[in-house]
Amino acid sequence: MALRRRSSLKQQRQDKKRRLRNLKIKQDLKKTIKKFQALLTAKNVSEAKVFLKTVFSKLDKAAKRGIIHKRTASRKKSRLTKQLLKTT
Repeated sequence: MALRRRSSLKQQRQDKKRRLRNLKIKQDLKKTIKKFQALLTAKNVSEAKVFLKTVFSKLDKAAKRGIIHKRTASRKKSRLTKQLLKTT
């Protein structure tokens, strides 16, 4: 009995750590996307083009780590690119 309880407590600690790490990455991703969209609304197209690489990188890393699905990352990249092309 004691072993099972000990391992479940360890699992809870690990889950909490992972959840917080994933949450931080998701929040950072959202901030990055919002910053990109702010650049678009401010008509800073040249800066937005450069910043889009950063957004793509963060989306790909989140997808690679399993924080977001790879198709979700792909869809977001597609939509952000479409927004960029619409403003130019």
